[in-house]
Amino acid sequence: MVIVAPSLLAADSGYLAEQVALVEKAGAEWLHFDIMDGHFVPNLSFGSHIVQQMRPRSKMFFDVHLMVENPFDFLPMFADYGADLITVHVEATPDLDEVFTYLHNHKIKIGLSLKPSTSATEIEPYLDMIDNILIMTVNPGFGGQKFMSDQLNKIAQIKQMIGFRDITIEVDGGINLQTGAECVKVGADVLVAGSAIFKAESPEQYIKQLQCLGEK
Repeated sequence: MVIVAPSLLAADSGYLAEQVALVEKAGAEWLHFDIMDGHFVPNLSFGSHIVQQMRPRSKMFFDVHLMVENPFDFLPMFADYGADLITVHVEATPDLDEVFTYLHNHKIKIGLSLKPSTSATEIEPYLDMIDNILIMTVNPGFGGQKFMSDQLNKIAQIKQMIGFRDITIEVDGGINLQTGAECVKVGADVLVAGSAIFKAESPEQYIKQLQCLGEK
């Protein structure tokens, strides 16, 4: 089944604990945290304290996406507060080896993300060092954007590049039942969905429908 990672950025910020409990009860395996610094992307979101506060309340796999400049500076706080996977952008730093070494030493899974404008070939040198590839299907920094269908070719290309390596392909941006199905068809393993889940009439049913996309 497809792994579904509800994006907390789309939740009602006045009831975060309740919203986390809602999607966990609905069957979500991962919880996605979008961390924005207002520099790498033109917006701000929440900080490591949200991960810290949610960790004792949930058994979900905590998927932290750092949309920040100087990501190495952010690693200790998220590592200490309970992140299971930390994803950094290939565009954010020339010192990816330093980031990967830190995460490996702290037994945290390593993710690498690409903006829509970044070629898939940029991640090829790192394929033997990472656990997850996050492909952005919108421009990072804002929720609720329209899915960029031209990124489907990138998903397929990366799937081929991975070969038999144990790397998951995660897709984030404009994901719903239709776009999610298109992503899964070309190789996606993990779907990040925000508004589609949290604004659904039945988040539980919606999550189950997303999970079953891999069975079709």
